[in-house]
Amino acid sequence: MDDLNPLAGTAHLLEEVDKKLMVLLRDGRTLIGYLRSVDQFANLVLQRTIERIHVGNEYGDIPRGVFIIRGENVVLLGEIVSVCRSESPTLGLPLEPSKQDREKEQKLPLKEISVDEILDAQRREQEQRQEKHRLVSKALKERGLAVNADIINEDFC
Repeated sequence: MDDLNPLAGTAHLLEEVDKKLMVLLRDGRTLIGYLRSVDQFANLVLQRTIERIHVGNEYGDIPRGVFIIRGENVVLLGEIVSVCRSESPTLGLPLEPSKQDREKEQKLPLKEISVDEILDAQRREQEQRQEKHRLVSKALKERGLAVNADIINEDFC
């Protein structure tokens, strides 16, 4: 056991309680919220959660509220450091971004769009991916290769 950090395993997550976290799930969804609770199985409770959807250089946020996540579905978890200089000491909520932080945020390559627009863009992207997969499968079948849809990775399409 490390003398510098006696916490082991999921106990490290206790240090993250009340912090704003980004959680990437096995199904590819990205959630952002405030960690309120964690247990020995790394099950998480997020409050004021949003689901962030990225398509190209655009993104949209869907409010989800309180979100309970089974620990085995977490792929990646990390703290989000606010671009705001001043935060509420009790909740860690941003108060007012500085002028410099607003300028930095405007230079980011990502553009926020409405929920309806991002869902429509996500649907179109999925349709394009399915069509590409169908064409690859057809080409392989024409060459006498059997296609197992479970083993085809979208990276190869």
